[in-house]
Amino acid sequence: MMQRRIRTIRVWVLTVCAILYLQAVPAWANQVAFEEHATDVIFNSLQAQKTSRFLKSFYKRLLFLPAWMHEKGLSAPAESLFETIRNDRTLDPDGSLSFSARTIEEEARSLYAHESDFLRKMEMEFKISLLYEDYVHYAYFGGINWGAFQARIANLKVNDVSTEWVLHRPQVDPAGMVEAALLGADLGEMMRKAKPKAYHYEQLQEALRRYMQIAKEGGWRRISLEKGKLKPGMRDEGVVSLRERLRITGEYDADAPTDDPSLYDETLVDALKRFQKRNGLSPDGVVGPATLRALNKTVYERIKIIRLNLDRIKWLNQRSPHRHIIINIPFFTLYFEEDGKLIQKMKVITGRANHPTPIFSDEVEMIVLNPYWNVPKSIIQKEMIPKLLRDPYALRRKGIEIFRGWGANAKPIDPASVDWAQYRYSKTVPFRFAQLPGRRNALGKVKFLFPNRFSVYMHDTPTKPLFKRTKRAFSHGCIRLEKPRELLRTFASFEPEIDFEKSQKTLKGKKSVHMKLSQKVPVDIVYLTAWVDYDGVLQFRDDIYRYDKMQLKSYKEW
Repeated sequence: MMQRRIRTIRVWVLTVCAILYLQAVPAWANQVAFEEHATDVIFNSLQAQKTSRFLKSFYKRLLFLPAWMHEKGLSAPAESLFETIRNDRTLDPDGSLSFSARTIEEEARSLYAHESDFLRKMEMEFKISLLYEDYVHYAYFGGINWGAFQARIANLKVNDVSTEWVLHRPQVDPAGMVEAALLGADLGEMMRKAKPKAYHYEQLQEALRRYMQIAKEGGWRRISLEKGKLKPGMRDEGVVSLRERLRITGEYDADAPTDDPSLYDETLVDALKRFQKRNGLSPDGVVGPATLRALNKTVYERIKIIRLNLDRIKWLNQRSPHRHIIINIPFFTLYFEEDGKLIQKMKVITGRANHPTPIFSDEVEMIVLNPYWNVPKSIIQKEMIPKLLRDPYALRRKGIEIFRGWGANAKPIDPASVDWAQYRYSKTVPFRFAQLPGRRNALGKVKFLFPNRFSVYMHDTPTKPLFKRTKRAFSHGCIRLEKPRELLRTFASFEPEIDFEKSQKTLKGKKSVHMKLSQKVPVDIVYLTAWVDYDGVLQFRDDIYRYDKMQLKSYKEW
């Protein structure tokens, strides 16, 4: 791709240089400054060039001045760019971007080692700009084809799977960084500062470098078990490769003594439990089918997933608020940060695969004690009307009342008085289904509102036993909280509108109370299947919504 672009550049630079040379012989004779001639060539070349929007906008921002090539040597920004790419250990050393960078740097330096004409320097100016464009895309925008992914999301919606992934475009100004560098700023330093800081991005980059080194050293062998399943105290030839596999990724202490290499001893069992925890598996110390599949993922598969998640982070909301709630769907976990430090963590239940929780950002604005549950239209039609058709009073046992209309004066109706069949597939349902406050309420006793077009919020739940599950995708899209009262306590610690002790008394009754917050708290719902946690441990989780698979179909390799 880059070679084709460079051949095109050579044609139009050669043409423009020839024209300018014939028209400006006096200027050459009078040794007009290199930059002036370069500016003329860049300006006129870009008028003829039709393909690269990046080059046009880039040089327009720079007033068509050369960014990389000076008369006697490479510019300071060029030196910084080459150094940044050389030192980026997340780049595949055998990939096309690394190869292009090495080749172009060597060619650029050779132009000053020997006498070279103006035309070749102008060709190199554009080559380096194209290299800069490619590296900017790699470092700040990543390889996910978001357009193709959103099209696949749209296909899911056609098949009645309501889902969404809201993007936040990276706030990176490539031309602005070079413009500042030409005025004396350090391009390398600006490029380092432009990389994401949130969601432990730098730690995940370090994990990528570690796994790339493992790959360079040969990765790990596939584990095969004689008996199909390995339990503590058993002997199996596969124990040797299991021990080596866990040693390579750091779960097993390489200095631990081993008297019987084929014995699945206590030390190795503990190491496997650590592996299971960081892969979202039940830490029972048994090598069953699910654990074996995770162990036998190759280092190259792991590297690809780490890269994918690094590129997802680039498109998340890059804010640094004083307080911040993060909910990672594949981890089924809520994290509450204060100034970047973890102050609270709890399990959550998220949407099922056919009712996925959307990926988006918002702010918690209100907390409701003893909430009503106003049932969404989709649930009314798919789940409740079929029950009413069988028994008009089926919902009363769950404390659900039906009102005609939504106003404050709406009156409850007798469900037996309505022909529910006509609303099974209609576009509108002129009734409000509301579950009264109480312990049977689907929202439990506390609801945390961040108003959004998805009607998603965080809430308590009466289905507490589900939190014992390792994988917790059971809801219709909202986030059910393991410890809602503890989250309420956290809000009360800084929010003057909330009296925690008084709230506890309110929760003993059924009166619904709304508390508007004076300090909104940002909440980001994210989808990361590889992430470094607050203890610095690299975590992997299953792709519960198959977003990994969808995005990897059109993922750009560098």
